[in-house]
Amino acid sequence: MRAGQSHTKYFMRSLRKNRIAYVYAASVAVLLLSLLLGILLGSTKTSLSDMLSAIARGDHSSPAARILIYVRLPRVLGGLICGMALAVSGAVIQATLANRLASPSIIGVNAGAGLAVALCSAFGIIGGWRLSLLSFFGAFMTVMLVSIAAKKWGASRGTVILLGVALNAFLGAVTDTVTTFVPEIGIINNEFKVGDFSSVTYQKVIPAAIAIVIAVIILQTLSNELDLLTLGDENAQGLGLNTGVMRVVFLMLSAVLAGAAVSVCGLLSFVGLLVPHAVRRIASAESKHLIPLSAISGAAFVTLCDTLSRVLFAPYELPVGINMAFLGAPFFVFILIKGKGGHRNA
Repeated sequence: MRAGQSHTKYFMRSLRKNRIAYVYAASVAVLLLSLLLGILLGSTKTSLSDMLSAIARGDHSSPAARILIYVRLPRVLGGLICGMALAVSGAVIQATLANRLASPSIIGVNAGAGLAVALCSAFGIIGGWRLSLLSFFGAFMTVMLVSIAAKKWGASRGTVILLGVALNAFLGAVTDTVTTFVPEIGIINNEFKVGDFSSVTYQKVIPAAIAIVIAVIILQTLSNELDLLTLGDENAQGLGLNTGVMRVVFLMLSAVLAGAAVSVCGLLSFVGLLVPHAVRRIASAESKHLIPLSAISGAAFVTLCDTLSRVLFAPYELPVGINMAFLGAPFFVFILIKGKGGHRNA
């Protein structure tokens, strides 16, 4: 009996000591599982062996090979990079604005990028660097507007969220106006509004993926500065941090992430809210762990949700953004009540 208790105590001490390492291991395992399921499962039943054997034979025109190369791989890659981008963007925006309720979809950042994408579609730009770049500008202008307004007017955390809601509504109305005058993009806009990976192509994914990976790497190198910024302007300046410059840098990198993701998957909601909260509670609020764990967990979460959307009502498909809304809306209400408006200690 004593031996059993001793082993239990040792295990608990080891768990507490190596908790972060275990969280990393579990997150990577879930990520690999989501990647495998995303490739294996879909509305068309095709085994992995059939797909791989067709590729090994060089028969890229076979149905199995085409499904793998042109449908599932770009779709899984899109889920991975968009989940990574939105989760990390949410974590950085929350830290920069000192508001745990802030996320790209809630404060209007996604809507700003969405308006840019709608304008691009109206002018025939449906992929490549130009789409990602213009999406970034739309996201950046929105997040800077929210940040400047909050600082200038001394807005409370709840007011920042309300400002974001108003911006979402306004930018959505402008996007609908563009769609009204250019009805040819109406079908694209409908998929875009709910968030969807069914039309993802390499042309869309690869430029966005490069921008997202670079932005995440830069943010990881600036993790110490992000932690200092969360201490408040006076404390951070006392420790030698130029808070004004660093706040713009972090918001710009967040806009790069959100804009690139929106250019691929549309207005996917709540990823930037759900994932950073879960990581903080399970692992750590330190940016050196928060950023990579949010990237891994966000990638796995979105990929799993997209796979579920494909198989839940097969052969029909539910847009992944609808799944996110079902999960995210109750969670948002929960943390709104529990955190009392998103205070720093929420």
